[in-house]
Amino acid sequence: MRTAVVTGATGFLGTAVVRTLGDAGYTVRLAGLGTRSDPLTAERIAALDRFELLVHCAGGSSVAASLQDPLDDFEKTVPPLACLLDHIRTRTPQARVVLLSSAAVYGNAEQLPTSETCRIAPVSPYGFHKRMCEELCLSYGHNHGVASVVLRLFSVYGPGLRKQLLWDACRKARAGDVTFAGTGDEERDWLHVDDAAALVVAAAAHASPEVAIFNGAGGAGIRVRDVVGQICRELGAGAPQFSGSARPGDPQRYVADIARARALGWSPRIDLARGISQFVTWFKEQG
Repeated sequence: MRTAVVTGATGFLGTAVVRTLGDAGYTVRLAGLGTRSDPLTAERIAALDRFELLVHCAGGSSVAASLQDPLDDFEKTVPPLACLLDHIRTRTPQARVVLLSSAAVYGNAEQLPTSETCRIAPVSPYGFHKRMCEELCLSYGHNHGVASVVLRLFSVYGPGLRKQLLWDACRKARAGDVTFAGTGDEERDWLHVDDAAALVVAAAAHASPEVAIFNGAGGAGIRVRDVVGQICRELGAGAPQFSGSARPGDPQRYVADIARARALGWSPRIDLARGISQFVTWFKEQG
């Protein structure tokens, strides 16, 4: 059977990737989260033996956290990938790499919808560190023939995500607090975690030393006030109110061009309204 290694395998996105790879016929081995409590060290990487696919889900996952502690975000994002790529160069050169990057590399995108050929200009430490990871893949591809593919994921959500907008909105709405930061008119392009995991499988076969890049998103910009509004309604709270102040490191609009990803035969299956309802149901079950 084909063997895949997934870093960050017990995290929100990694859990879905492990499940989807298993359904696709892979034997999946789990690696560390890359956090200080579960480090993805060089020694741990050296213990990995033969595998044909590496899906790198570990690393920073929050713009806000990267602003508060940029060194921590760097340490768990960039050095582990460098170690992994060098391990592949020296020990398993036939292995392919799927790097889960982020739309944060685009920063305040100059073009909407944003395609993979648009200029990248991150505005947060999180975005800069994801950009560094992409550059590492390009370097190892150009200099050593390591085959990679990059997925620039936009706003991934789904049951199991205990941070970011949907989780915070559910907690506030349940407590009767409907005040939120920002203007509410910020647009985000949402992708259900199961659709993101399906894109990992679809893109894996396209890894190469030239490093193909694919956007992972739903292909539509949805206002934050509409997302939060649905959550508040489903939890019986009032209409959301917004401070009107933009948040640091938080671009106004993200909308992806997903034509390249669709050309793989992939497309998002779970529409946002249904996905939010699914998330709220899961949230209620958490007690």
